[in-house]
Amino acid sequence: MPIHPTPLGSSGRGLAVAPLLTLLVSAPLFGCTEQTVERSRQDEFGVRQVSDRVVPRPDSVTARLYDEVMTYARSENLHELPIGEIMQALGLRFTSMPYMAGLLDAPAEETLVCRLDGFDCVTFVESALALARGVRAEDYSYETFSRNMLDQRYRGGAMEGYCSRLHYFSEWIADNEERGTVRNITLDLGGTPLDKHLTFMSEHRESYPRFVENDSLYQCIREMEAMLADMKLYYVPQDHIDIVYQSLQAGDIIAIATSIEGLDVSHTGLVYKDAGGKTGLLHASTTGGVKVSPDLQAYVQNNRSQIGIVVARPL
Repeated sequence: MPIHPTPLGSSGRGLAVAPLLTLLVSAPLFGCTEQTVERSRQDEFGVRQVSDRVVPRPDSVTARLYDEVMTYARSENLHELPIGEIMQALGLRFTSMPYMAGLLDAPAEETLVCRLDGFDCVTFVESALALARGVRAEDYSYETFSRNMLDQRYRGGAMEGYCSRLHYFSEWIADNEERGTVRNITLDLGGTPLDKHLTFMSEHRESYPRFVENDSLYQCIREMEAMLADMKLYYVPQDHIDIVYQSLQAGDIIAIATSIEGLDVSHTGLVYKDAGGKTGLLHASTTGGVKVSPDLQAYVQNNRSQIGIVVARPL
């Protein structure tokens, strides 16, 4: 049965942002830093490993919140649950934490940032997944959490500068699916083709401080978009979302497809299943921070630019 425990920490201040740019301008957090990064590698069993030189240090608030959430996970034996239910249980612990945008782009150079005292919509999903992966494996170390964050956030699990970050959430899903972290179940749910060419970043260069005056980074972004030109995209139209409620599970990752030209997804969150079986959205919102919107379809239909959902199941 889903639980709704007391949230960690205290509620903070909201941060107003332009919602259209929220996903791409600010896709992760701030708080843990690293000085040196090497390419990830595989061990003899084919399991990807991250260099031992990647050892992020959390700020004091994130360290405290991390310890609190792992103490809770142990006390409730969350490792016995399916990973999606773990994600929901842990995500609820951050209820009312503030929405924060732009944190990933704050450092002058690409840096692994992991912060638990505030989220944007993507970093909330990433954090819930990274935390749950550790709990499911009964590995409660902060180092494992930060390595999971790096693994999920960068193409092939290797942080090699700004362009290695998975900026478009459709690529985030595809890249993590290729490595067995999630599975895109949108087609299984009866999804229909989403006819999109992902060009939003290059066509809105002025909105991205990192490459607004950096021609080499801008060219890298253009090459990345060209690489994604043949990616096949699917979505469940907004009027059909309630039809698939019974097929959705707690903790399924929801990406909300948008009508905005050149952009695939404008918001993300997690499927929330309450004790009565109702299906909502657990997400970091620009209004109110981390919260549950009680009906997923109603939430999507409430915004004219939101046209449906893409669903990825954590593995």
